[in-house]
Amino acid sequence: MPQAPAWALLSAPPRTQAPAPPPNLRSPRAPAPPLSRPRGSDGALGLETCTALVSEVISFPVVQLHLNRTAMRASQKDFENAMSQVKLLKKDPGNEVKLKLYALYKQATEGPCNMPKPGVFDLINKAKWDAWNALGSLPKETARQNYVDLVSSLSSSLESSSQVEPGTDRKSTGYETLMVTSEDGITKIMLNRPTKKNALNVEMYHEIMHALKAASKDDSAITVLTGNGDYYSSGNDLTNFTDIPPGGVEEKAKNGAILLREFVGCFIDFPKPLIAVVNGPAVGISVTLLGLFDAVYASDRATFHTPFSHLGQSPEGCSSYTFPKIMSPAKATEMLVFGKKLTAGEACAQGLVTEVFPDSTFQKEVWTRLKAFAKLPPNAMRISKEIIRNREKEKLHAVNAEECSVLQGRWLSDECMNAVVNFLSRKSKL
Repeated sequence: MPQAPAWALLSAPPRTQAPAPPPNLRSPRAPAPPLSRPRGSDGALGLETCTALVSEVISFPVVQLHLNRTAMRASQKDFENAMSQVKLLKKDPGNEVKLKLYALYKQATEGPCNMPKPGVFDLINKAKWDAWNALGSLPKETARQNYVDLVSSLSSSLESSSQVEPGTDRKSTGYETLMVTSEDGITKIMLNRPTKKNALNVEMYHEIMHALKAASKDDSAITVLTGNGDYYSSGNDLTNFTDIPPGGVEEKAKNGAILLREFVGCFIDFPKPLIAVVNGPAVGISVTLLGLFDAVYASDRATFHTPFSHLGQSPEGCSSYTFPKIMSPAKATEMLVFGKKLTAGEACAQGLVTEVFPDSTFQKEVWTRLKAFAKLPPNAMRISKEIIRNREKEKLHAVNAEECSVLQGRWLSDECMNAVVNFLSRKSKL
């Protein structure tokens, strides 16, 4: 009998003669935790408090569900079977779905919400209270049926989402977060987390480095980085901040800086022509790295955004050096310090983008051009890139090291931790 994943316990309590509140959740009748959290002299949440909150508000990919209501009412046995089915799910359905399951369970077993509203800083209990209270006077029988329908729909949705296109399965590509192909002299590295807007999690960081190292040694003439779906990339997956190691946030920040330095270093040292095909909006690290590419082609619906100050962070990807050189110090400050979002046309006018194409013809025009590039003598292209780039490699590595060192400190700051907590708490709401 497979062991239930730990998160499944959030919505499916063990069978007893009388259904009990789900394990690992505070009882709704228990006194609400104190409204205040430890704060600094400036009123900001303290580092330890922020860390605890971040760890609580873990966000997982949300599955879009479509429920089919039936005229029949679920029996108690159907309800219990649904609770058992939740325990056997192999993928986490996301906080939004877990809140719905929690609310429907409480409504089905206890009726309308009868617990005091938690304080504003009690994020987890407040989210649960909001979800349950939103059901109003929904009858227990209807809530029970909705719970059964939701679990059924959830099971089929997760099974469907785990399917991949023929020829791009994980066994054939060897990657969990990328689709990597090599043909016509082109190695294409496609970011493949479309449901998360191709946000970079830790696994994707490692896989991109592996793919770049492999591409540097294969027979391809050029290497292309692009995104699957509507987004090129939404930047860092902020849920990276929620996985706190035994050494605490200091160890997390140190490891993150080491990973980022190695990651950016792979782009600095890449020997072949490296081309970005920006198919949609780009945010954060996916933008700052563009200064290390040899050409950047963008759809006219692409945008370029680096909201570092909003997140209490600082520039990375050598952008503190490359952006002022590309677009002038004043324009770079607009992006990197003040968080100005550029359209594709603006990014092209400022030199960050090589050329912009209409979205309707983007893929056809760009790939026709790239295939022509791939037919050029590969050794000549490599040597030309060396001459253009090599004299700045040492400088770029020094800038990368400095940026990562500064970021390590920023990640431990109250400004950054508060920004991450606020972001994740917004995502956790229904």
